[in-house]
Amino acid sequence: MRADPNPHGATASGSGASGAGAAGAGAPGAPLQKPSGWQRGDAPQRLAQTALRDVPWEVGVAKPDPAIVVDGVTRTFGGLTAVAVDHLEVQRGGITGLIGPNGAGKTTLFNLLTGFDQPNTGSWEFDGRPLGKLAPHQVARLGVVRTFQLTKALSRLTVLQNMLLGAQGQRGESFWRALVPGTWKSQEQANTEKAMDLLRRFKLDAKKDDFAGTLSGGQRKLLEMARALMSDPKVVMLDEPMAGVNPALTQSLLGHVKDLREEGMTVIFVEHDMDVVRDISDWVVVMAAGRVIAEGPPESISQNQAVVDAYLGAHHDAPLTVEEEDQVLAQAEREIAREEHGGGDVLRSDTTTGKGER
Repeated sequence: MRADPNPHGATASGSGASGAGAAGAGAPGAPLQKPSGWQRGDAPQRLAQTALRDVPWEVGVAKPDPAIVVDGVTRTFGGLTAVAVDHLEVQRGGITGLIGPNGAGKTTLFNLLTGFDQPNTGSWEFDGRPLGKLAPHQVARLGVVRTFQLTKALSRLTVLQNMLLGAQGQRGESFWRALVPGTWKSQEQANTEKAMDLLRRFKLDAKKDDFAGTLSGGQRKLLEMARALMSDPKVVMLDEPMAGVNPALTQSLLGHVKDLREEGMTVIFVEHDMDVVRDISDWVVVMAAGRVIAEGPPESISQNQAVVDAYLGAHHDAPLTVEEEDQVLAQAEREIAREEHGGGDVLRSDTTTGKGER
């Protein structure tokens, strides 16, 4: 583990402020300011990495220029706590990986942030605007869009029709305007051209007239990502975009995710493949049992004992003492004897003498 970049033990808010000064960030919600030494042509990736360079590896740490801020969000189902996030900030303009074992609460957190579910307590905001109580379409109109672990392409519509559904503010959706083609015809033509540009970018233009249900799993992932871009989002949230995708399409998807960052978007994605996480993430957030247990750059995660324990179990590699080994062996012998005698008179092993007795 590296040394704390703030050796004086400043609080999260204090460290965030210092990080803002180092990165040259402006007020929350303002575009990320260019750090000293920046030159024209430098990628947004460098801006995000520079902004996060001096941020401590601490849970709930403040970021120089957060796009999304979560405070005290909890979600329970009966007696089960699915999400309990005290404080979380997502850096603007970077790629944040959200990882954790199955059942950690990652998708539930996505559902809460995008309006598909409502929390028991807490609040969250985007660019300083509260998102609580907003419906998913209202969240999307503000610039926060998502994809799903199980793709939501409409199978009986063509690929192009699926794309056109993602466009915002379509005048033809009004009943009365729909009766007057002159009010919406030019806009529909512009949306169609935009959709075709995106389909060419994602190499789906040859499939534009095919039903979405005929696409492979990987192609549906590409279609869902392309459709999300029809609304010109500021934040793109991807729920396991690589799941079930063949290796050839995986590389294509990785490239597209990096492109989102280069275009200035903030990306949050759920992923289990740590090679993918290390490849594209600027910052990683780790969840377990609904809570955030670690934050930091990708290289810090494998060094964090809490993360290792969450994935592999606490004390998974701790050596046993002689007494513990004797207890384990004795327990194993009792289980074997119980099976051999059908649960009747069981041999008990004397661990001190090595003799068996009735």
